[in-house]
Amino acid sequence: MASLKSDRTASSEKKQIRVLIVDDHVVVRKGLQMIANTEPTIKVVGEAKNGQQAIDQMEQLQPDVILMDIVMPGEDGISVAGKIKNDHPNVKIIVLTTFEDDKKIDAAMEVGADGYLLKDADGESLLQAIQAVQRGEMPLHPRVARYLFRGEPMHTDNNKIKLLTEREKEVLHFVAKGWSNKEVANTLSLTEGTVKVHVSNILGKLSVSSRTEAAVLAAQVGLVSLDQGE
Repeated sequence: MASLKSDRTASSEKKQIRVLIVDDHVVVRKGLQMIANTEPTIKVVGEAKNGQQAIDQMEQLQPDVILMDIVMPGEDGISVAGKIKNDHPNVKIIVLTTFEDDKKIDAAMEVGADGYLLKDADGESLLQAIQAVQRGEMPLHPRVARYLFRGEPMHTDNNKIKLLTEREKEVLHFVAKGWSNKEVANTLSLTEGTVKVHVSNILGKLSVSSRTEAAVLAAQVGLVSLDQGE
């Protein structure tokens, strides 16, 4: 019986999302850890106060997700994120910063950041972002998403939107608003599995690789408004 309990505990731990926090302010690191500790599916496995420590911790701890500050002593977070993504493309990196200027957003996306949040995000939003990025989604702060929506048109044939069924367009509308599969399912009276299939079909038909790219295209063709409330 004890062995069975041990096996279940080990299995539960394996399912946890392993998170590394990178920030030069100890108060911020401890605050983020306190938030993460409220969610059983998330486990903070380490902290780093600069870029070199982040790289060392990455090698030693093998986290699933890294919360990465941008401005730190020595090498900046964007450069460090680029190095980590180059060596460990499967690790998810969420930029967590106070900066929302165009150049930093573009630079973060260029090196392969998987999400971009501002430090004014509440705890629940942060936890949801960690879970979302682990599912392959790209969590973005609403103001960052709006900047990306207003960026240069993607190299995608906008006529592909016509390939979507009416239901797929409906699902895409909610996806572009940042809704989770569960929220879409509840609103449209569908199962989460059905919504997941619709999302997969949408990405395939639009020739994009993420929900965010699909959302950008939806905004460009007028399927969603850029002036929706945050």
